[in-house]
Amino acid sequence: MMDLTQPQWVRHVVFHPFEGFEDLRWKKGGTLKYTVIIIIALFFSMIAFDRWCGFQFRPLPDALFSVVPYLMRSVVYFLAWVVGNWAVCTLLDGEGTMRSICIYSSYALIPYVVSTFINVILSHILVQEEQVFFFAVYYIGLIWTGILLFSAIKAVHQYSVTKTLAAILLTVAAMLVILFLAVLLLSLFQKVYVFFYTLYTEILYRIKV
Repeated sequence: MMDLTQPQWVRHVVFHPFEGFEDLRWKKGGTLKYTVIIIIALFFSMIAFDRWCGFQFRPLPDALFSVVPYLMRSVVYFLAWVVGNWAVCTLLDGEGTMRSICIYSSYALIPYVVSTFINVILSHILVQEEQVFFFAVYYIGLIWTGILLFSAIKAVHQYSVTKTLAAILLTVAAMLVILFLAVLLLSLFQKVYVFFYTLYTEILYRIKV
């Protein structure tokens, strides 16, 4: 079995989607440092695509800018995927730990991140009549990431093809539940904050009066 450096492992799993993650699991490769780098790159790729993409391929961005939607679509969604997959696959006798799910899933996102940055550059080179190349790069990156994600879940949990598909569908359902509960929790915290802030201002007003 090969002994590779961490950058070589990243290239190996990206360009060998079917055996790359199996090799990674067998050699216990992958680090959370690269996971953090990839998620940060995903975050900035989404900002770049929405804010700096050529106007002929994307509508003009809003004048107001907030990082919150991009944090939701990158960090929050990714964490919901990891937690949801770990919870589901624990019930389905999966062998993957939360750490390995996190690492393998992040490696699978690399083609999507790269294709997004490539499209930002292409949007300033291509004309609208050549948009077929723009969308080709987008869908290649998206499909490639889908294949890698399927292979990652299959390898990390040692599932069959059918069980992997079931695990992915259940993970998406679990993500929706997690995000719904998170919204409810944030709403509750907001109401509690408003209550105590109103109480605090009322007490100050009474003291001054």
